[in-house]
This record gives sequence, structure tokens and C-alpha cells, in this order.
Amino acid sequence: MNQQGNPPMPSRQRYGSAKGRWAGIGPYYAMFPTAFADAVVEEYTQPGDAVLDPFAGRGTAIFSAAVQDRSGTGIEINPLGYVYANAKLKVGEYTAVVRRLEDLAKEAGRYRESANALPEFFHSCYSTRVREFLLAVRENLDWRRKHADRTLVAIILVSLHGKIGQSLSNQMRQSTAMSPDYCVAWWRKNRMSPPDVDPVEFLGKRITWRYVHGRPQTGNANVFLADSTQKLLSLAREVREGKRAKARLLLTSPPYHNVTNYYYDQWLRLWLLGGPERPTARTSNRYGGKFSNSHHHLQLIDQILSKSKPILTEDAVIYVRTDRRELTYRNTLEALVRNFPEKSLTEISHPLHPDRQLKPYSRGGAPKQANCEVDLILQPR
Repeated sequence: MNQQGNPPMPSRQRYGSAKGRWAGIGPYYAMFPTAFADAVVEEYTQPGDAVLDPFAGRGTAIFSAAVQDRSGTGIEINPLGYVYANAKLKVGEYTAVVRRLEDLAKEAGRYRESANALPEFFHSCYSTRVREFLLAVRENLDWRRKHADRTLVAIILVSLHGKIGQSLSNQMRQSTAMSPDYCVAWWRKNRMSPPDVDPVEFLGKRITWRYVHGRPQTGNANVFLADSTQKLLSLAREVREGKRAKARLLLTSPPYHNVTNYYYDQWLRLWLLGGPERPTARTSNRYGGKFSNSHHHLQLIDQILSKSKPILTEDAVIYVRTDRRELTYRNTLEALVRNFPEKSLTEISHPLHPDRQLKPYSRGGAPKQANCEVDLILQPR
């Protein structure tokens, strides 16, 4: 593997296969570049091996394992990451997804009264028929259990907000949803109105584009919607009972200290999945914030690594990509060395590629030289 990292693939090559069309679905913070995950999986495992990612995000590591004839198990606590991950691991049939879109078109008119009752932000962000459609999505798609519904909602989530003409919304960032009050004030100042988009026609084209090369062959892989501190215990029990093979590679990227709140910054997409109508920094789980407490940040990484050990083979490789800023780096390194003292450590630094999202770093006031990541690789001596 190139120690300088893997540059992004040219767009023609990137989207020239089913794998390429589905690999990058969904904007999400701290996501692995697909080429990077592909290279790590190829170098440190063989076909048939298992890969584990207890901080799965949108499932890039598990997807890379699956398309290379490995099995993969991921755990993700955020519903948005879970939807993106399993939408590409278990892509619904094209005809079923289109049918569900048509079902929503028939249901949308029933939500006129509810659409009119939404807070001011939604009226400024979306046209009436888009609001009606989104409420039909929110009430009728069973993204937790049905492949076609999850695939469709993932495609909708990608276009839920972004540039006018490229999304369903008024002008917004695609990566994060800003404060409703800020957005409304900005739209008024710039005299911008929500676009009159036909959501069914708009999404129909995007569904067709996504399926041009069919569905990727992903084999035996899954990402669970769960708290890793609990789910890893049940996976370890399955290993002891002979129901699950041990993993030969742990490939992950733990949360960075004091960088971003995955719930607040994705509040609008989480609303579509059943969340509240306004952003909130508080969530129903204790891992929904920015990990601003150093002790809790270290404790989480330490717990996850400790509980992963029974699921790993003795000769497993532990490959962790993390933030180079001092506190995140120190906590991650400390937890790794404490849990795997018998393994040798290699470090590879990577300046962030210009295409990567740098906004979270500027938020935290990190010095310019901290804008890099580091791979911590632990292997048998």
C-alpha cells in the first residue's frame, strides 16, 4: 500500500461500476476514502477472512470487505450512518425501489395539513409538494427492516438539502444542516425561495443513475444499529458459541475529540428518519456529542478496543485512522497500546486531501499543522 495514501479515482473510473455507484452514497463526516479502505482490506486479509469495524459510520470499511469476498461486521450508533451503510450492503431491487417511490407519490397528498403545520424553516426550505412528500417518506418507509425502503430513503437523504437544482431544498450546504433560524434569516436576506421541484421526477432520475450498473455483489456483510459497548458483548458470545468467525482485521476510525456533533450537524436528515423538528445537541445516547470530555473520549475508545479483542484472531491486524491533533492522537494511541501490548506499532501520517471536509477542524480552532490524520497499525511481532 502506498504510504502517501491513495488519491481519489477519476470520476469516470469511480462511477463506472456498480461498486463505484454505491460505494460513496451519503455525505458523512470522517468517512474513509473508498480507495484507502480497499487497499487496507486487500493488504491485510485474504478472501474469506472477516473484518470488524465498531465505529462503522457509513460502512466504507465493511463495504470494501464485502466487495472483495470477505465478510464484514460493523456497528454504528447513528441512524444516518446505519442507513447509508446498509443501503449499499443490501441494495434493494430496482423495481421494488421504484414501486415504493410510486407509493409515496400516491400517499403524499394526504399530508397537506401536516405539511402546512410544520415550523417556518420547512416552509422556507421546501415547496408544499416537497414537504408533503417528505412527510410521506417519514411516515411510510420502514428503513429499519426493508431493503427497498432503506435504499430509497438513503437516495432521498443524499438530495435532502444542497444547492438549488441539485437537491430538494432551498440553497443549503449538502454536508451539514445549519441552524433553522440562521437559514431562514439568510434566505430572507438573499430573497431566496424554495424551488418548485417535483420530488418523484427528481428522485426517479437519481434512482436510475444509481442503478445504471446494477447492484454490487456484497456477500456476507452487515452493519448493526447499536451501541458498540453493548453489541460487541453479544458478538463475542456468538464467537464463543461457534456462530461467528473471528475477524482477522479491525479497521476503524474512532470519534475525534471535540470536532463535530453528528446529531446536531445532521439534524435535518435525522428528522426525516423520525427525529425532532429542530436541531439538538442532546441525544438519547451518551455518545451523541462532540466528545469534548477527554476522559470520556479515552474511556470510550478503550472500552471498544477491549470488547473487540474476543472477536479478533490472535494474529489480527488493528488498523486505526485517527486525528493528528494531540488529544485525539494521545487517547487513541494510549488505548491501543494498553489493549494490544503484544503487537508492534507502525505510524503513517497523511495530510488531509483538499477534497476532504476540513470544516470541523476549523471549528475547533486546531492549528493549521494539525490538519492531517495518522494511521496507527498494530501487527503481530
